[in-house]
Amino acid sequence: MSIQRSIRRPARGAGVVAVLVAFAALGQVPPSADARAAQAERRITELSDEVAALKRVVEELRAEVAKITPAVGDAVASAPAAPSPSAGTASVAPAAETPAAASPKAIADVLRGMTVNALIDGYYEYNANAPVGRVNSLRAYDVSSNAFSLNQADVVLESAPDPAAGKRTGLRVDLQYGQATATLQGNPVNELRPEVYRSVFQAYGTYVVPVGQGLTVDFGKWASSLGIEGNYTKDQLNYTRSLWFDFLPFYHMGLRAKYAVDDHFAVNLWITNGTQQTEAFNNYKDQLVGLVLTPSPALSWTLNVYRGQEHPDVLYLTSPGPGQQNLPNQQGTYFLPITNAPNGKLLIGDSYVTWQATSALQFAAEGDYVEERLYSYSSPTHAAGGALYAGYQLSPQFAVAARAEYLADRGGLFSGATQFLKEGTLTFDYRPADRFLMRGEWRRDQSNRRYLFGSTLGVLEAAQPTIGLGLVWWIGQKDGAW
Repeated sequence: MSIQRSIRRPARGAGVVAVLVAFAALGQVPPSADARAAQAERRITELSDEVAALKRVVEELRAEVAKITPAVGDAVASAPAAPSPSAGTASVAPAAETPAAASPKAIADVLRGMTVNALIDGYYEYNANAPVGRVNSLRAYDVSSNAFSLNQADVVLESAPDPAAGKRTGLRVDLQYGQATATLQGNPVNELRPEVYRSVFQAYGTYVVPVGQGLTVDFGKWASSLGIEGNYTKDQLNYTRSLWFDFLPFYHMGLRAKYAVDDHFAVNLWITNGTQQTEAFNNYKDQLVGLVLTPSPALSWTLNVYRGQEHPDVLYLTSPGPGQQNLPNQQGTYFLPITNAPNGKLLIGDSYVTWQATSALQFAAEGDYVEERLYSYSSPTHAAGGALYAGYQLSPQFAVAARAEYLADRGGLFSGATQFLKEGTLTFDYRPADRFLMRGEWRRDQSNRRYLFGSTLGVLEAAQPTIGLGLVWWIGQKDGAW
């Protein structure tokens, strides 16, 4: 039975009832003989029965309409937007179109919170020693003097987790090019095949386990948080990096977890292949235990203890010699097991504190101790020292910063020679436009022995004064430190 036909039937019964009501109001019955009177009585009885039947139909129709109305509303609400239909036609999305309607939502979930960012960092630096080959001694990134240099060009893709919005997964990829890549992965002592990973500074996935306030777990390659300084110049107080930044690990590959007990206390745990080892070169897995205390938003203290084994158990051969073509190889690169490989351990104690004294004034301090043994029974070599930082924002466009540090390199663990190193740096910032930083800097490195490159081959200097200008541009949606 169609809805339209069912609704029209009560209207016919209503007309008959109206006639009866009119007769009743007049208080009369049409004049007739006995036969006509009997016929009228039968007609009244039939009409009464019809009215009763119509009432039942109306009640049934009401029940049917009550069932149909929610289903129609749900279908209309779930239908995708479409051009208005022509008069007299209805438009309800067929069930087969539901997956297509959900597709944009799935794409939105993947891209939700995704930021695409890029940075260019270049510099020109003058070294008063006029060193042979224009090489600055003991520098991490500003390695060239008297030359226009591209420190790094970076592309950073990040989709951070957001548990409050129901997004517990995330990922990050940092692609890096320029001089800094050679510093990070140019040393075969640490990275057996640096060319394979040279452009990938960071690449890790994240999952926030629903435990307490959230247990954040990362897997992949990430920048080391040993030491207070980081990779991106725009996030540092100074342009050049400290001696301790050059000494401590740049990155790790493995698994790390961070658990925030509350707003003031967090614990970090790492298991890694080693220091600056994307590929493991021995069977030992390094570990870190770290604590982060934040008694107030302006004050933070980090304490890290790292233990590892940084001695390879194989030797990679770029050109295998006679009789070595049958050696095992990894993707065409041959290697030779080292007999009685060193098994001594590395120990790093690292601590730093930051204090935002006012909205414009900040201070920081770092202290480090590094100890390493070649074999478990060997005497250790060790280095110790730290750095002090201060920065003041003169105005939105201008700022000034200073750094002083000391590194006692007993046994030559850092530089290859026993010496006591000091450096002082003074930095001036100018921001002529949003996301563009010009940074001028004066720095002096000092040793208690002649170690630093000079203008004559084989003649070394005890001091290294430099002055430079760094230019940094960055774009993207990511705010704050990278």
